[in-house]
Amino acid sequence: MTKRISLILTASICLAPFAAADDGWTGEGSFSAGYTTGNTETTDLGLAVKLNRDVGIWTYTGEAAADYGETESIETKNRFFLAGEVDRQLGDKLFGFGRTSYEQDEFSGFDSRFFAGVGLGYPLIETEQTNWSVQGGPGIKIDEVRDRFVDVNGVPTLVPGSTEQSFSVIASSDFSHKFNEAVSLTNSTNAIYAQESTQLGNVIALTAALTDTFSARFSFDVRHDTNPPEGFEATDTVTRASIVYAFGN
Repeated sequence: MTKRISLILTASICLAPFAAADDGWTGEGSFSAGYTTGNTETTDLGLAVKLNRDVGIWTYTGEAAADYGETESIETKNRFFLAGEVDRQLGDKLFGFGRTSYEQDEFSGFDSRFFAGVGLGYPLIETEQTNWSVQGGPGIKIDEVRDRFVDVNGVPTLVPGSTEQSFSVIASSDFSHKFNEAVSLTNSTNAIYAQESTQLGNVIALTAALTDTFSARFSFDVRHDTNPPEGFEATDTVTRASIVYAFGN
């Protein structure tokens, strides 16, 4: 079932830029090759799309990503991520938001992770070269922990999976800087706090324009979990090289 969902998501990511461009959306689609460390050490391929649309005081954004990797014909990475957000301007700069996200990762200790929340955001810097905004607010976090075996006095013992639902708080920061018309730097940081486990993530990326629509990007992604299930690493890192296609601009 998970492989079927991954195939559907991958096809959707490939087709989304073309459908969205005709419907007034802007954004980007990317194809990447990466190297992952942490719970797995593997080279992998990835597809991703980001969408954005402004309608008066409302802004709609969406994000989807899928990563797959094999080592000696054995699957070593299979992850996909979906997120959507709606923002509403409340003043000249202050805005409110509602956000949901969903993730499945075959090689983590979780079958799935879901978050839904609301909050406020504010742009700290808005210039032609530099933009920096922050946002945060409360929400709910649901982690589906998978079945796993742990060593108990030398005997492999099955620990049944469980559902962990808790109040949470999300905080994020999005920074971008244009060095010139062709080269830019972005840094996105997010944290989802919950009593059981807190997720921390940071992606820093350097993008260089190749043509009006295509760019090359090098990025470094760090994901950290403060309390992973026993037997799993707390930190995963992904180093990526990507080709990016911008549409609707």
